[in-house]
Amino acid sequence: MVMGANIGTSVTNTIVAMGHLGDGDELERAFAGATCHDMFNFLSVGVLFPIELITHYLYYLTKAMVPEDRDGEGEKWEGPVKKIVSPLGNLIIKANKSVTKEIAKGATCEDGGKFYPVTCLDPDDISYASCVPKKGCGEDEDGNATDEVCPVVGLITCDKKGGCPAFFQNGATRRDDEISGGVVFFVAICILVICLIGLVTVLQRMLLSVSTRIIYKATNINGYLAMLIGAGITILVQSSSITTSALTPFVGMGAIRIEQMFPLTLGANIGTTVTGLLASLVSDGVNALQVALAHLFFNITGILIWYPLPFTRKIPLNMARALGKTTRIWKGFPIVYILVIFLLLPLLLFGLSSLFEQDSKGYTVLGAFLCIILGALIIWTIYRWHKGGLKESVMTSFEKRQKRKVASENLPEDMDYVKAELVRLREHTGLSDPETTEDDDVEA
Repeated sequence: MVMGANIGTSVTNTIVAMGHLGDGDELERAFAGATCHDMFNFLSVGVLFPIELITHYLYYLTKAMVPEDRDGEGEKWEGPVKKIVSPLGNLIIKANKSVTKEIAKGATCEDGGKFYPVTCLDPDDISYASCVPKKGCGEDEDGNATDEVCPVVGLITCDKKGGCPAFFQNGATRRDDEISGGVVFFVAICILVICLIGLVTVLQRMLLSVSTRIIYKATNINGYLAMLIGAGITILVQSSSITTSALTPFVGMGAIRIEQMFPLTLGANIGTTVTGLLASLVSDGVNALQVALAHLFFNITGILIWYPLPFTRKIPLNMARALGKTTRIWKGFPIVYILVIFLLLPLLLFGLSSLFEQDSKGYTVLGAFLCIILGALIIWTIYRWHKGGLKESVMTSFEKRQKRKVASENLPEDMDYVKAELVRLREHTGLSDPETTEDDDVEA
């Protein structure tokens, strides 16, 4: 899950790169700068995931670093950004984490009315005290059920300080809460896209009065120092996505080279692990601390593989540049890339892995058969891409698609130009207007 989280966090700056769709040069640079993060994560997972499955080196390394048992503070750590944003978010919707914990233990949302329908003790008092059950409600000291009447909350709960959010509804069913969650998710995606577009626009206008060469020289520093800067910025903002998303427009405008973007991105990957480490230090037990350390050492190992040696460093950079050049051939490629890499591929892998978790020989054999087919298809595609002309045919298809798009966009201007040239030609040669000639023939 830690490796998957590393891949998933890189989608944000890839979306930011799409803010440069209006300019081919900027789009190529921005998309290459954004996807160098993707390529590093994919290559690191591709190398280290099989090694971890075979050797469990991350597990044993982190297990040796943590004590067998420890007492934390029993509290939750919140970063500065979360402290600012959470109060506003809790006014709109607040997820009930108890549902997640119970489902992880094998329960369902329909178990004995434990979560639905939502019931408040006082229908006229929609508040935390009336709608959220107290700890141990309905049970005695030995855990036996009692006749005490307890409120029931589902996927959406109330906040102790802020009260019940706007989407909380007394008497709501599971479907009501799911619809509310879907609406909030859609609105959040729209706000995210608007904010990312605004980020690109603001940075572009800020740089209009500043020479990009000044920024170019200011960021032309040693790669390892750039890593420290990237890690420091990420520790301050508590999100590698914010760091890389803010830097991507600078790459698109040519203020930062992709060679400098790469170590800044690697530093952001290290900085984002600090959040997990801080949270694990105030929690009970050792599992959280071990997971946080595994995240840290996964990123450190990936950096040791793909950055210090120049020839290995060129691999993710060249892959990112190739993706950037593809946007020059077809501007719609970033959309297809995001849908395939961050949506279809995870769904495919999740579906395959679920076949092996059904405790059925039939599903296990089917999963193994599909994995063999998928592996053979990948090998065939790689061969065809390099030896069988697949690369040329795909690029040709992208070029034709882009040419059709450009021709369609330029058609009105081209028609106006042709009409203007015809009028000029008639005036020069003295030819009469065809419509006027037809009218004269009709009158005659």
